[in-house]
Amino acid sequence: MAISLRIPVEKEEIIRALAQKEGITKTAFVLAAIDEKIASLRDRQTRIRQFAGWMSHEEAAELRQATDIFNRINDEDWK
Repeated sequence: MAISLRIPVEKEEIIRALAQKEGITKTAFVLAAIDEKIASLRDRQTRIRQFAGWMSHEEAAELRQATDIFNRINDEDWK
């Protein structure tokens, strides 16, 4: 799939210089940057899931119920 990007001249020059330093094309550099960003997002989701995994389903349900009050807005509190 082709994508067209409008990149400010200053950023394009940075990309060009970094790609040249690594000995790759600008396209390869941009694709590697996108891959790196996607991987970091996946890693973050995995870490969150692993961290949350220490609770049982029952404990998680109790926590959700206990903290549900924080999801409510009482308009009277803001007058």
